[in-house]
Amino acid sequence: MPSIQLTKQKVDGFAFILLIAIISVGFGCKSKQPAAVAYGANAAAGKYADVNGIKLYYEIYGEGEPLALIHGNGGSINSGREQIAFFSKHYKVIAVDSRGQGKSKDESDSLTYDGMAADLNSLLDQLKIDSAFVIGQSDGAIIGLITAFRYPAKVKMLAAMAPNTRPDSAVLYPKIEEQGKKDFIKYEDSLKAGFKNVTGKVKLLRLMQYHPHITSEELAGIKAPVMVMCGDRDVIRLSHIIEIFRAIPKSNLCVLPGSTHAALRKNPQVFNETIYHFFTNPFVMPDSY
Repeated sequence: MPSIQLTKQKVDGFAFILLIAIISVGFGCKSKQPAAVAYGANAAAGKYADVNGIKLYYEIYGEGEPLALIHGNGGSINSGREQIAFFSKHYKVIAVDSRGQGKSKDESDSLTYDGMAADLNSLLDQLKIDSAFVIGQSDGAIIGLITAFRYPAKVKMLAAMAPNTRPDSAVLYPKIEEQGKKDFIKYEDSLKAGFKNVTGKVKLLRLMQYHPHITSEELAGIKAPVMVMCGDRDVIRLSHIIEIFRAIPKSNLCVLPGSTHAALRKNPQVFNETIYHFFTNPFVMPDSY
């Protein structure tokens, strides 16, 4: 068998060619990073549904059991971008722009949480979804609670982040309540002065100032398991969150440490993993023993 012999000159030449190849791979051919998904403005995933006299915008991501995602006051589908990216790996996520927000239309003179819950119910009907997991934050959590007792078959399990059941001083911390009233007066005065471009903002602020009105009896009628959540530095008083938790028959309480009302974006890993564990394990109400 002939031996292979390389002179030093040949070896040096081979090493030089190999070095050039490595440089070409490392610097000449840059690896392409996947483009960020424009959640809330993604034509490939978005559609409009004719629902209760309006055009309701929604986007669908992933496959599997359906999961409805509902944003807070003045938000949009993009508000839940961290949740879509996480949960679409496990579920078919239906992210919704509530009426008068994001890309969803609304020509009425006022907004109600009952109306938004009816919109969600009708959308799920159109999509032929009998029941879904639901995640809602702030106003989205209120809509989730109302959906759970008005349309019980539609909600398989609910994660409700920082809802409130009435608009009074027992709900919000004083500084938050005061700022909300100032904002409402400011925008309402602008509307009275003829600035029609603030109409939508006024409707959203009025919604928070005068609604919701959910009774303890209605909460007691919720059949689905619910995880009532908040941050330990939330705008909703912890005492009110506990009141909601105690009123729902099948409920767990979750207070996220070092977190605010915006925990779904500021602390998404803990927020998402906590909900995923809740959704994927049998519901339990352990006693103290």
